[in-house]
Amino acid sequence: MTQSADEPPVWAHILVVGHVQGVGFRAFAARTATGLDLSGGVRNLDDGRVELEVEGGKPVIEIFLRELKVGPPAAHVRTIEVEWRPATGRYSHFDIWY
Repeated sequence: MTQSADEPPVWAHILVVGHVQGVGFRAFAARTATGLDLSGGVRNLDDGRVELEVEGGKPVIEIFLRELKVGPPAAHVRTIEVEWRPATGRYSHFDIWY
């Protein structure tokens, strides 16, 4: 999925809250982001949340957010917090960060 030429890319900082660690959430997020041609990364936080940074077209990131709300089968997502900013261009692909 590509973005329109007149639509600047955006950066989103995403925090996912719920039963999202130990259930394959990071791998799910990476597969989904890669399939949508988004760049950035995902990591587990010590407090049980999952943190993501992602760049791409806002409509595509909104599709990504809908997929994150569903998550992999064993996950239970309670809330997702999103902060939007202009894209930084610092990512070339999507990684799982450790």
